[in-house]
Amino acid sequence: MPVDFSGTWNLVSSDNFEGYMVVLGIDFATRKIAKMLKPQKVIKQDGDSFSIHTTSTFRDYSLQFKIGEEFEEDNKGLDNRKCKSLVTWDNDKLVCVQTGEKKNRGWTHWLEGDDLHLELRCENQICKQVFKRA
Repeated sequence: MPVDFSGTWNLVSSDNFEGYMVVLGIDFATRKIAKMLKPQKVIKQDGDSFSIHTTSTFRDYSLQFKIGEEFEEDNKGLDNRKCKSLVTWDNDKLVCVQTGEKKNRGWTHWLEGDDLHLELRCENQICKQVFKRA
């Protein structure tokens, strides 16, 4: 049985978020605001079906997917691009590959104790974030 990611998670650290946002083409003012935010993630997992809702004082983002099924992701409110996304299991990690106009784009989630790790990738930039269970 795969790891259960269900829960409420609060951001506690973020490394290289600025570099990640620059390669996405996010404007200067939005980057400055986004770097100050401490978003919260609510993950609901039912077998291989996931719902991830990220909230902050600036913007909210919701994502629903099923492991192994490609879907069109609309990043409206983030970098405003559409891409094809595919999430798969790699042992106990959730790995998403996003194909579109940006190269090497995607993310990986995994758990270590009560910490939820998120690695965001785009082109030559990697952002590492850690969330604690609320």
